[in-house]
Amino acid sequence: MFQPRPELDHVVINVGPQLEGSAALFRRLGFQLTERGHHSLGSSNHLAIFDNNYLELLGYEPDRAHLRGELWQSPPGLSGLVWKTDDADAVYRHLQRQQLEDAPPAAFFRPVALADGSEGEARFRTVALSAERVPNGRSFFCQHLTPEAVWQTAWQAHPNGVTQIREFVIAADDPAQAVAVYAQLFPDATIQEEANGERRLTAGAATLRVIPTAAAGAEFGPLPQGYDGSARMIALSLHSISLDRVKESLTRGEIPFSEDPRGVLVDTGHAFQLALRFTA
Repeated sequence: MFQPRPELDHVVINVGPQLEGSAALFRRLGFQLTERGHHSLGSSNHLAIFDNNYLELLGYEPDRAHLRGELWQSPPGLSGLVWKTDDADAVYRHLQRQQLEDAPPAAFFRPVALADGSEGEARFRTVALSAERVPNGRSFFCQHLTPEAVWQTAWQAHPNGVTQIREFVIAADDPAQAVAVYAQLFPDATIQEEANGERRLTAGAATLRVIPTAAAGAEFGPLPQGYDGSARMIALSLHSISLDRVKESLTRGEIPFSEDPRGVLVDTGHAFQLALRFTA
């Protein structure tokens, strides 16, 4: 019987009406961003494309604020944990068996400039977990029908040298409760428990970490505004080919940062309500 495997596809940062400002901030953080894209469902985005996952700034333009209104109910900042699949229909049947389903798969697209200069479309099918099971955000699967339109080589070179998302971090007063939905989603996967109560799930090139509130504050600094102890997506760790390039980009962008043995850290106050750790 089909079971999806945990593999990170991309992460979503909810920027709401602040597409312009958030794009400027992430360029100052050292990312190359795609030109603004417009989904057929009404939302708009900028992407930072890495080796086999990516970061998405998702928001809306003023005349489209009424479209996809459910997306903007999540707090600003990190709000989407997205898994890879090559069969959205099979995932939906699995979600039904696990009593995790929301709506059937949705199909949509956005126009995109292709590598040869022609105009094409990036096309997707997505299927989400029940919204009731993912507080303060969303988790869903994305089937890329045209991956070549997304993972374009020219978009994968970043001034800060980032090549991959390595960690996706959720904070919660009760990590066991917060990770339960992913244990149910991936019944064959192993979830490791650390001495401090943290849970870890390998997700392809990345790791999902669900960490206690106190440990989250100690490791990443101030938690996002409005954090109340319920499961909240708070941080990313990203691999760079050079921490010197990271520091040069941050200095050039006038972004405050700190250093410790784990890497270079930008706190939630300077990265749109999520913390970013850069490692080499």
